[in-house]
Amino acid sequence: MRREIKMEFWKKHTKCRIILMAALFIAGISLSVFGWGMTGKMTGLGIMLIGIICLLIALWIYNCPFAEKKKRK
Repeated sequence: MRREIKMEFWKKHTKCRIILMAALFIAGISLSVFGWGMTGKMTGLGIMLIGIICLLIALWIYNCPFAEKKKRK
């Protein structure tokens, strides 16, 4: 039931979804490029990983309204 509520929220609030996706996308790309500039340092790798996580969250938010309820057999 909880998953259905999340899906309905993203279907109903498209402006919120678009703004959040855009912010996460811009932050993810920025962090990845910034971390890439710090080649050879572990902090750069950590910054790039945070950027990748932001991009994956943006992708998940994009896909939420299209997810269908799967029936278990």
